Amino acid sequence: MRVHLINPSDLSFGLAVITPRWLFVLAAATPERFGTPVLVDETLERLDPETIAPGDIVGVGIHTGNALRGYEVGHIARERGATVIYGGIHATLFPDEVLERGAAHAVVSGDGDLVWPEALADCEAGALKPRYDGGRIEGTRFRPARWDLLPKGRYMWASVQTVRGCPKHCSFCSVWRTDGQAPRNRTASSVIGEVVELRRRGFRFIALADDNFYPVSLQDLAQAARHKDPTRLHELEALRADRFALMADLAKLPKDTVFFTQITMEAAEDPEFLDAMQRAHIKGVLVGVESVTPEGLKSVFKNFNLAGDALAARLRLFREHGVHVLGSFIFGLPTDRPDTFAATAAVAEQAGITFAQFVMLTPFPGTIDFEKWERSFEGEPPSVDGVPITRHWLIPAAKRPKFYMPHPAMTPDEIRANTQRVWDRFYALPQIWTRSRCVPSLKGRLGFLLISKLYRQMYANTGISTDSARRSTSVRWARLISRPCQRLFAGRPMPDLQVPS
Repeated sequence: MRVHLINPSDLSFGLAVITPRWLFVLAAATPERFGTPVLVDETLERLDPETIAPGDIVGVGIHTGNALRGYEVGHIARERGATVIYGGIHATLFPDEVLERGAAHAVVSGDGDLVWPEALADCEAGALKPRYDGGRIEGTRFRPARWDLLPKGRYMWASVQTVRGCPKHCSFCSVWRTDGQAPRNRTASSVIGEVVELRRRGFRFIALADDNFYPVSLQDLAQAARHKDPTRLHELEALRADRFALMADLAKLPKDTVFFTQITMEAAEDPEFLDAMQRAHIKGVLVGVESVTPEGLKSVFKNFNLAGDALAARLRLFREHGVHVLGSFIFGLPTDRPDTFAATAAVAEQAGITFAQFVMLTPFPGTIDFEKWERSFEGEPPSVDGVPITRHWLIPAAKRPKFYMPHPAMTPDEIRANTQRVWDRFYALPQIWTRSRCVPSLKGRLGFLLISKLYRQMYANTGISTDSARRSTSVRWARLISRPCQRLFAGRPMPDLQVPS
């Protein structure tokens, strides 16, 4: 009996940007008596069914975007005589669908760190239950990953988690519902221990794979201070102090370490926090900008962001504190108009952000947007090959609509084409070369150009294009560019590195 853990994907690039952390965490959670798990990441290469034998246990982790391929993998594994167990965000949201469509023997919802070995033990005893609930465990109980199972030279960045949960409630995001709004901080010592192990293995670029690295804003503190009962204020102050303590420990790591994380724009109002990030080698952040207009921000419950020139000025504050920004923008909001696209590109350029992604509004399960959209249909929703578009993840990628929500001013094709134009504008060679000035050397600037083009190929053409030929061409280009990019990110192994005191 062997345990397999599979990360499904429709597209395989041969090399991936960031390690799918859950694979290596559940590998660590697998009891020793089951042997070393077989890890398959289909963003690297497709699953070979011949590796699965009767009696094996196959764990499949799915989010909404890869659920359909995940179900295909489940059927393959079950036909090979294996026991199939699903987990992940989508399995948490739709356990009945997984049991019905994924050839599943069991579904795990919530955090898998502690419940995964329980499911394996039941399977071993012939007493597997159809459902397991891992709940939301405390940060002190998060499992460290088994980085000894990393395939050499296949990932540009490693990933370490420091906190789960986000106190915000953005309408397009499901994280605050699946992971909760109460931040669950991991201990600094466990984080540092993992980072040191990765540095020993030659990773110096590491993503802090957090829902929100800045869980307590200055505004949160000010609001709590106005209450007569100081309990909440003390809780928030403790959370904030914990973040600073973690960053102080990260600052003791080798100076060439580079961290990247996800954060809300409110952090730009907090120079003390930004300076601590800079000292902690956190050189880049994904910031959810979403919209450049006040109306657009209001529509996604993100009133705490700024708009227009004030937005550009706020984003520049990150750079002034040595932190680069990957700005994330959404197109297709009800308030968007044809001139929104050019205005968004202009703000992105004016703000001096280093990278950007431009995504089309998609109603993902678990979000407020999805619930409103699902309720908006009178009678039966439209369908594709018998699959209602309210279950769009079950439609094959080649036939899947690119836009789902009716827009008051534009057609879906207009939104898609305009979104593609913004990608083309932001990642045009002259624009990339101008932004590459953030890197001091000519070699570094050439590397920046390669990385920018790789990012565009992997996340724009493969995600927005409806042309399968263009998608295939993008995958080929990504495979070609990714190898030299991986060498640019690779660091020198430091086998003797010790955990800082």
